[in-house]
Amino acid sequence: MQEQSAHAEHVYTSTQRDSAAASSSVVASWRRCIAMHRLAPEENRSPLRLTDQEFGIAREEAELLIANASDELDRLFTTAGRAGCCLLLTDRNGIALERRGAAGDDKEFHDLGLWTGSVWTEASVGTNGIGTAIADERAVSIFRDQHFFCSNIKLSCTTAPIRDHRGQLAAALDVSTCRDDVNEMTLALLSQMVRDAAMRIEINLFRSAFAGSRFVMVSSGVNSSSALLAVDRHDLVLGATRAARLALKLDDRRIAAGLPATDALNETRLSDEEELAESERAALMRVLSRANGNVSQAAIALGISRATLHRKMKKLDLH
Repeated sequence: MQEQSAHAEHVYTSTQRDSAAASSSVVASWRRCIAMHRLAPEENRSPLRLTDQEFGIAREEAELLIANASDELDRLFTTAGRAGCCLLLTDRNGIALERRGAAGDDKEFHDLGLWTGSVWTEASVGTNGIGTAIADERAVSIFRDQHFFCSNIKLSCTTAPIRDHRGQLAAALDVSTCRDDVNEMTLALLSQMVRDAAMRIEINLFRSAFAGSRFVMVSSGVNSSSALLAVDRHDLVLGATRAARLALKLDDRRIAAGLPATDALNETRLSDEEELAESERAALMRVLSRANGNVSQAAIALGISRATLHRKMKKLDLH
């Protein structure tokens, strides 16, 4: 009880100092909880829970997300689950859609509200990994007494946001634990695992949204593997992940206008005449490759005479 009182006092004292709120994302979140959500840190509160009907609707709306995240949740749980951790996948509203946890830990996590159907926003349960990651739209780790409510100060959690194919916030992936031997170094390692899994889910969502397209990796320094363009057969950009959008300064308007991948990547541009010739050369090379270099078969496939194909090959320097 004394520990909880001390925590509440610390929250109130910290949020009254402007310098603390400016330098700490945790204190900034505490301030939101008090000023925006009218919460009190001494409260003993569990997360809001949806009705079965509401939960069913939320899962139905997130069907694609769940399908693209399930394998990653299973993979992450094989490592984190053995360490006494609980995994939650939520939608952008903080609703826990999927959960992974060891049966022996179920009661403790259920009592804390780390269960499907619970709502882990800041408005529902104060500063926490999921709610604060959603509010700040960035990866967050909340270690024990960094939580807002006294009832959660034994909990440590680390969360990464998940973005959809347009780079918009779509979900959050969280790992939480109540183990006493977890320290900030352990939480940092878990945080990297969560961020990596969230990135792979984003890539899954992106590939699913643009199935049948070609995917081009953009060199963007850190996390280059998540910087992808979806390109159609005419070399026009159909979509870009958030990392690619940031690296290439792309937005929905530029993509919708019809942007050649060559232009987006700032590759050396040819003149219109050279580009036309290059396109024809590439088309002929593909046909010849499919015919294993047999000019007669390639000519038949193109519906032209062998002599005509030879002239084109000579013109385009393909002999």
